Amino acid sequence: MLILLRQGRIGKWFSGIGQEAIAVGTTLAMLPDEYILPMHRNLGVFTSRNIPLSRLMAQWQGKISGFTKGRDRSFHFGTKEYNIVGMISHLGPQLALADGIALADVLRNKQKATLVFTGEGATSEGDFHEALNVAAVWDLPVIFIIENNAYGLSTPTNEQYRCKNLVDRAIGYGMQGFRIDGNNILEVFHTISNIAEDIRQKPRPVLIECMTFRMRGHEEASGTKYVPQELFTKWEKKDPLTNFEKYLISENIINENIIAGIRTEFKTEIDAEIEKVFAEDDIVADIDIEVDDMYAAHTGEPIKASDTLAKTDIRYIDAISDGLRQSMQKFPELVIMGQDIAEYGGAFKITKGFVEEFGKGRVRNTPICESAIVGAALGLSINGYKAVMEMQFADFVTCGFNQIINNLAKNHYRWAEKADVVIRMPTGAGTGAGPFHSQSNEAWFTKTPGLKVVYPAFPSDAKGLLTAAIEDPNPVIYFEHKYLYRAISEPVFDDYYTFEIGKARLVKAGNQLSIITYGLGVHWAMEYLDEHPEISADLVDLRSLQPWDKNCVENSVKKTGRVLILHEDTLTGGFGGEISAHIAEHCFEFLDAPVKRCASLDTAIPMNKALEDNFLAKSRLHDQINSLIHY
Repeated sequence: MLILLRQGRIGKWFSGIGQEAIAVGTTLAMLPDEYILPMHRNLGVFTSRNIPLSRLMAQWQGKISGFTKGRDRSFHFGTKEYNIVGMISHLGPQLALADGIALADVLRNKQKATLVFTGEGATSEGDFHEALNVAAVWDLPVIFIIENNAYGLSTPTNEQYRCKNLVDRAIGYGMQGFRIDGNNILEVFHTISNIAEDIRQKPRPVLIECMTFRMRGHEEASGTKYVPQELFTKWEKKDPLTNFEKYLISENIINENIIAGIRTEFKTEIDAEIEKVFAEDDIVADIDIEVDDMYAAHTGEPIKASDTLAKTDIRYIDAISDGLRQSMQKFPELVIMGQDIAEYGGAFKITKGFVEEFGKGRVRNTPICESAIVGAALGLSINGYKAVMEMQFADFVTCGFNQIINNLAKNHYRWAEKADVVIRMPTGAGTGAGPFHSQSNEAWFTKTPGLKVVYPAFPSDAKGLLTAAIEDPNPVIYFEHKYLYRAISEPVFDDYYTFEIGKARLVKAGNQLSIITYGLGVHWAMEYLDEHPEISADLVDLRSLQPWDKNCVENSVKKTGRVLILHEDTLTGGFGGEISAHIAEHCFEFLDAPVKRCASLDTAIPMNKALEDNFLAKSRLHDQINSLIHY
């Protein structure tokens, strides 16, 4: 690879020279069907799992036969065929994925271990703490490997942490820790073998610090000028390949002739595999393929409840609980996780009684660590489970933002693996909860390809869209409005059913104007129209924001010619801007007035009721409708 780099035939490479014993030793110590989650320089994980070199080369060259079809580089990919899940560039998030993978094995009573890599630099990230803490609290059979190579790119360890040894951190998590010579493949292999065998029988996490040194830069373009020469001299004597070769010769296991034969055999194979890939055609971009591959295939056909079946008048909050309970009954592989959701029943009591029915294995209280739990949910999905995570408040999603945006959303596009995860988001204002419990943050996610976003306004929709979200193998952000929990009710089918994600609902029909809205905005509009029977309006409840029902909106606009887009979110950057742009582009000739938006102020949400009322879009609804009608 270094030769190809110098020849200009490849553009980037992360060399593992000096660290090979860790990747190879750990991989050989694990069972073939146990998951390993490697990082940049762990080539030995992939070769030890016997992945064809041509497929690896195709991955590095961005060919269609690579694992990511040219969409990502290096080891940023996974393959369930070889039980490997690669990293993303953010370094820390894969640690939590290992938790979820291990949890799935525990729930199935499979005696398996999971192994995940990190570097000494990434131990400074919050993801490291969260993942180790969750694994410890839940007794998950995860082996956390720290490759301590003394430098995070160019930053030495004395600028990374102050503890003497990183393995000492294990004490704080109540787990065992081992510090080993990462350049001795036999020490690595036997240590990992013994630990893995032990934790398969008695599940628990273990932290291992492997002392090593990389003889090349973080990646080749970085160079090594920042490293004192004496360190290279010192560690060159500890080269894992050279020393293992000397050991095998001294034990009369191999000799110089065998070594020469091995090198010749591999050089011939490597050259042939590489040239085969270089000869492959370059990728021809296809828009339809690229867009379709953002999501795992899912028909989304609704499961209808017969009109003859019984209905019960229930509240919005009860409909959510009902849909969640029936989904747990339908899918024994479904796990729900969140803060205080078990015996306490959640902050809003939506999961009250679930522990008694489904057990603590599937209804899991979590530590306060949103990032790790989103990551664990993805790990569960990778290992064959479905996961629902409750953000206690939608505002707290910022603490798990990276996992959602860069892991959940991109997973299928990158390596064709679903992210069968639903994140429940108690959202919205109206309760005087202030800036950190009242935000409408749906627009953070509607612009992220790979996510689906739903936002029901009625109890029947709340149940049918939640069950649909859980059925869907793609990541769904499910917004549920806190103000509506106990404020509204309607007859809802008792039995299990789903609604199609992406289909709007025409709540009212009229001809003067179209009000396009969702969530609490639907109820604001209904109240206003009830108070003003002289106004004839189409009221369109989007219900889903990603995807959203463009046909329904266009049909309404073409009928009325006047449009008001109403939402609780702030004006600037709110989802209404996207709807407005679409109408202007596709329905311009049908408009009799400019498209108007009615949204909340571009400020944080205040707590005081008078200030909150002034902030919310509802306070400007009358003026906006009046202005639109009389334009």
